[in-house]
Amino acid sequence: MKTYQLNKNWTVNGKPVTLPHDAQISEKRSADASNSGHGYFPGGIYTYERTFTAPDAWEGKDVLVEFEGIYKNATVKLNGKELCFHPYGYTGFFVALEGLRYGEENTLTVIADNSKLPNSRWYTGAGIYRPVWLHVCEKGGLRPECVKISTVSIDPPSIRVQAPICVKAEVEGVCGEGSDFTLELPNAKLWSDETPNLYTAKITAGEGDETEIPFGIRRIEWSNKGLFINGKETLLRGGCVHHDSGILGAATYAESEYRRVRILKENGFNAIRSAHNPASKALLDACDKYGMYVMDETFDMWYNRKNPHDYGCDFEAWWDKDVTAMVERDFNHPSVILYSIGNEVGEPAEAKGLEYGKKMIELCHQLDPDRPVTCGANLMIMGKTAKGNALYKDGEQPGGEKKTKKEKKDGQNASLMFNIIASFVGSGMNKSANSKKIDEVTTPFLDALDIAGYNYASGRYPLEAKAHPNRLIFGSETFPQDIWKNWEMVKKFPYLVGDFMWTSWDYLGEAGIGAWSYTGGMPFNRPYPWLLAGAGVIDILGVPDGSCKYAATVWGLEQNPVIAVKPVNHPGVRPSKSVWRGTNAILSWSWANCTGNKAEVEVYSDRAEVELLLNGQSLGRKKVRECRAIFNIKYQPGTLTAVAYDAAGRETGRSELTSASGASITVRPEKAAAKPGEIVYVPINMEDASGIVESNADRKLTVTVEGGELLAFGSANPCTEEQYHSGSFTTFYGRSLAIVRAGEAGSMTVTATDGSRTASAVVTVR
Repeated sequence: MKTYQLNKNWTVNGKPVTLPHDAQISEKRSADASNSGHGYFPGGIYTYERTFTAPDAWEGKDVLVEFEGIYKNATVKLNGKELCFHPYGYTGFFVALEGLRYGEENTLTVIADNSKLPNSRWYTGAGIYRPVWLHVCEKGGLRPECVKISTVSIDPPSIRVQAPICVKAEVEGVCGEGSDFTLELPNAKLWSDETPNLYTAKITAGEGDETEIPFGIRRIEWSNKGLFINGKETLLRGGCVHHDSGILGAATYAESEYRRVRILKENGFNAIRSAHNPASKALLDACDKYGMYVMDETFDMWYNRKNPHDYGCDFEAWWDKDVTAMVERDFNHPSVILYSIGNEVGEPAEAKGLEYGKKMIELCHQLDPDRPVTCGANLMIMGKTAKGNALYKDGEQPGGEKKTKKEKKDGQNASLMFNIIASFVGSGMNKSANSKKIDEVTTPFLDALDIAGYNYASGRYPLEAKAHPNRLIFGSETFPQDIWKNWEMVKKFPYLVGDFMWTSWDYLGEAGIGAWSYTGGMPFNRPYPWLLAGAGVIDILGVPDGSCKYAATVWGLEQNPVIAVKPVNHPGVRPSKSVWRGTNAILSWSWANCTGNKAEVEVYSDRAEVELLLNGQSLGRKKVRECRAIFNIKYQPGTLTAVAYDAAGRETGRSELTSASGASITVRPEKAAAKPGEIVYVPINMEDASGIVESNADRKLTVTVEGGELLAFGSANPCTEEQYHSGSFTTFYGRSLAIVRAGEAGSMTVTATDGSRTASAVVTVR
């Protein structure tokens, strides 16, 4: 089997593009386009084409094209003949190129139909947004994803190799042969979040038919006593992650996924929930490398639609194919430790839905008996469904009986209704599933799962030891500000194995759901031009905020106190707040022209007391409660210092934030050198000579690239009419980011200007 990239030399609607490509991100947003869930982007139909010559040597072989992801309703044609239709936008699929003309030119056509909106609760992107591969396979030989490698034993380490044909496998000099055999690897090291040891199996079949498969050796065990990886009790410090790549839109580059996982790991996370669809291959590869556990999720909806044109239209005809696609693709990734069959679906409270749930659980077990199956279950939503008051209802049935205006509105705004309820109820939603009645209607489904995921139901955590002594649970979706209370229970209850906050990384769409606004308005369904959710503890540029460092402190990963400050450049304005974000404090004490403004300072520490000093003068000590102390002071430029003390009054650590001395444009590539075609992230900030970012000196910048290509430029501003593909954008709290693709060998220069001042940086390309 030979595999080739098929990402270059495409056109979309007649314009040349390189894949992966998000066709929606460059569309013009407007108040009339779709809704806040989609970020006010319009839909469209996008026709991709690529011509190529099939060598004569391919004749007699099987030629497959692999699409990692097309959003959505993809039709694939070869030389005008339809070969395949694939509706779901998040599962990969293979297409056999039947009818190839050998020695001649062929035309591959892909039509992605994302014209009917709304079809999701968040920004999806559109088109061929993940990579494409060409596989040339021997007849009856190896196929992509046909070889499975699983752990038989960790002491001594051994693996099982399964394939539909007879193969040979070689790992670290150890060899085996057959269609189902075991290899003992006595010197192998185990894979876990702390020790992500990877190996490569070289697989051969027939005459020279070969492939290489990375894998890790690790064992998953679970019971009401906890979750154990390689025999060690494991607590999941998790965060939910949507699929988009921030200012790139939905386009998925390996460099972007590796960067995201690395930043999450550096900030204390050891687990990711792929919300609410299968993750990209690249993200799983990155999780394998860095040691990040993955809750691999299938769907956001089943047969009851959350929007009129979403996957609910296709669920009953396609669910088994899409579940199979996810499990078969991800089987060999050691990072994947959980399969999730859905998110906040009400159907399991109905007989029909419960049956579908059990079928999906059974299918996952058949395809992979070694991994537990879960679901992000919102018990309140299931309780409403059981009462006949389902929160999510079908939208308009295409070709069927027309719905009334009210029914259409209910179908279109179900997600909005949930957000409204959550915004008003706030953290009280955590107790909404505590009733015996809800427990009764949810138990059949939750007990069918290997591990039950609870969305916003932390009130049930202390009850389950008595109510369900054999049930293992975790918080599959929680409010970030609840991390201290939740983590105390995680440490206390063996059957509670972790917490996944919403969200660990900010995302496009669901506009303003987590934002703090200084311009007024309701804390949900924010109007155009709101664009970002604003819910991430790490923003779309990859910059952690106070909430992120607070979680790391709660997890016991911060040795010194952490200082975070709510923006001080909005004097006298009371922000509208979101229930999905407990604070908007950032790691900055640099606010030009704000002297005398009120400043709310949050200090995070797991010690007994903290003291705050400004320019060496003590502002007092405070006891730490729930790993936090709050000081209300007046802003003065200089150095803000926090000192932590133990219960005996001894200093245990200190940290500081310093104000910038002026602000200039700085261009700081994260890599000094890159390969041709490699993606490079380039932070462009307003900084002083010491590299301190000035948070109150925002200005519009224009970025150009020589020796490469500017893919996107933008900031983390959640409410803007600026576009990421335009090359011009205004910094936000002093920060912005350019993402560039390196050209041919030589050098690449990235330049930023505000019209009067200019800064540049050079990346070596080799």
